Amino acid sequence: MQRRAPSSLIAWTFLPYVAVSVLHVILLAVGSPLAGPTKLLLMPMLAVPVLAAARWIKPLMTLVLLLAAVLFSWLGDGVGAFFPAAPELPLMLLFFGIAHVAYILLFARRLSVRRMPRWALIYALWWVAMIAVLGPHTGGLLIAVALYGLVLGGTAAFSARCHPLVAVGGAFFLASDTLLAFRLFLADGLPAWSSPAVMLTYTLGQGLIIAGALVTLRKRAS
Repeated sequence: MQRRAPSSLIAWTFLPYVAVSVLHVILLAVGSPLAGPTKLLLMPMLAVPVLAAARWIKPLMTLVLLLAAVLFSWLGDGVGAFFPAAPELPLMLLFFGIAHVAYILLFARRLSVRRMPRWALIYALWWVAMIAVLGPHTGGLLIAVALYGLVLGGTAAFSARCHPLVAVGGAFFLASDTLLAFRLFLADGLPAWSSPAVMLTYTLGQGLIIAGALVTLRKRAS
C-alpha cells in the first residue's frame, strides 16, 4: 500500500488544476470577465501536487526548481494585475524566461532519462523560422524575443530527454507560446479562437510537465 500511495497522490492532487484549467479556457472562449481571475488561479493550483509530494522530492534543489518554475510562470501570467504600471510584455518575457531556465535545469540535471534525441533538432529550426517570420514585427523587442525564443526552444528540446509526459508537455508549451507570439505581433492574421487555444495548450503543457516530473521523481524515490 505504501508504494501505491504516491501514485494516487499524484492523480488526486491534480484535480483542482484540471478543473480551473477547463473553467478558464471556457470562460475565455465565451468572453467572460471572469477569465482573468481564473487565470491567476492556474499556477497556485498547479503548485498543489508539487507541495503534496514535497516529502519525497529529493534533493531539495529539485523541489526549489519545480516551485520556482511554477512561481515565475504565475508572475508571468499576472503581470498586468500585479504590476499595472510596468511595461507588460518585457516583464512577462522576463518572468517566463526565468521559469524556462528553471525547467531547463530540471530537465538537464534532475529529470533526464535518455540522451537528446535527434528529432529534437526541430526545435532549433523552429527558433530560426520564428525569428525570420516575427523578427521584422518585433520592433525594439527583437533581442528580448530572440533570447526568450532560445530558452523556450531549449525547454522543449531538453524536455525530449525526459519522461514522455514531460516531452509532450514541453511541445505543448512551445505551441502555446508560438500562438501567443503570433497574437502579439501578427494579431490581424489569427482568428478569435486562437486566444483560448493559447491557454488550452499552455495549461496542457504546464500540467503534463509537472505530472511527468512527479512520476519520474516518485519512481526514483521508491
